[in-house]
Amino acid sequence: MDAVSTLPPLRVEYAHTGLEVLLAQPDVLAVIGFGRDAPACADPRYQRVALEPDLRPAPLEVWRSAGRIQHGCDGMLRWSHSEDYAFVGIELDERDFGGIAATTQAAYLRLGAWCRASATPYLLRIWNYVDAINAGMGDAERYRLFCSGRAAGMVGAASYPAASAIGLNAGGRLLQVCALAARRPGTTVENPRQVSAWRYPREYGPAAPNFARAMRAPTHSPQLYISGTAAVVGHASHHIGDVAAQLAETLTNLESLRMTAGDVAPFGDPRSPLRAYVRHAADAARVREALLAQLGADTPLLVLCGDICRAELLVEIDGLLNA
Repeated sequence: MDAVSTLPPLRVEYAHTGLEVLLAQPDVLAVIGFGRDAPACADPRYQRVALEPDLRPAPLEVWRSAGRIQHGCDGMLRWSHSEDYAFVGIELDERDFGGIAATTQAAYLRLGAWCRASATPYLLRIWNYVDAINAGMGDAERYRLFCSGRAAGMVGAASYPAASAIGLNAGGRLLQVCALAARRPGTTVENPRQVSAWRYPREYGPAAPNFARAMRAPTHSPQLYISGTAAVVGHASHHIGDVAAQLAETLTNLESLRMTAGDVAPFGDPRSPLRAYVRHAADAARVREALLAQLGADTPLLVLCGDICRAELLVEIDGLLNA
C-alpha cells in the first residue's frame, strides 16, 4: 500500500480522566466505560459495556483520531467519524426480534448498511457483547445461535474483520455490537497455530464464526488489531480447567500471531493496550499478575470479568499492537 493511500494510526489509551473532560477534547473518536460504576452519558461517542473490571476505579478506554470529528445517531445506531475512521455502536433487545440469532442478523445488517453508505465502508474490528453466551445445549447454545445470525447478517462479505464475542451476565437479553471502520481496507492476518475461525468444522455449530484472527490496519505505521484469542490450538480447546496453562497457551498464540503479522512492537509496549477477559472473578488477580510479570509492568492492561465463547475456556485476550 503506497503512502498516499495509507491512513494515520489511531491512538488508544486507558485514562483515569473524567468523561466530560474527555468528550470535550476535539480528537476523541470514542470512549468506552466498563461496569456498573461507569458513567452514564447520551453522547454518541460513548459506549457503556456491562463487563465488570477487576480493579476500581476502572479507566476509560479512549480512541483518538486526527481531523475533525462528527457524531450523531441513525435510528438505533450511535456513530462518530473523522475523515479516516468511524466508530459505530448498536444495542438491540432480543425481545423485539425473536431471539439472539434474529437480533444479531438485524444488528449486522444495520451496521453493514450504515458503513457501506458512509465514507468509511471497511470494517476493521468488531466487539460483540452477548448476554448469557454459553446458555443452551448443542446447536441451541446462544453463542452458536449468535454465529448463525452473524453469518446471515454478513452474507456476501468479501473478508471478515477482527472480532471478539464476550458474554455478559446482565440478564437483560441485550445484544451490544461496537465496530471500527476505515476509509481504506485493512489486511487480514491468520495464526498458523490455529484453524481460521471461519473454517471451523461442523462440530462447533451450523455456522462458523466469521472473523479473522487479526486485522492489519491500513496505516502508514504498522498497527494490528487482535481478535479475541484463547487456548485454542488447531480448532480444539486445550488445558481444560487450568487457567494458568490456558493463559500460557494464549500468550503463545498471541506471539505466533504477532510474528506472522511482522514489524509490530512486542507485547508490553506502553502504546499497545490489551484487554484480558476472565470467566471467574477469582482468577482476575492471578491473570493480571501473570501478564504484567511476563509482558512488563508498563503494559496497558484492562482485566474484565466476562464469559468466553466456549464454556471450557477461562481466559481470552485481545488488543492493539503498534509499530
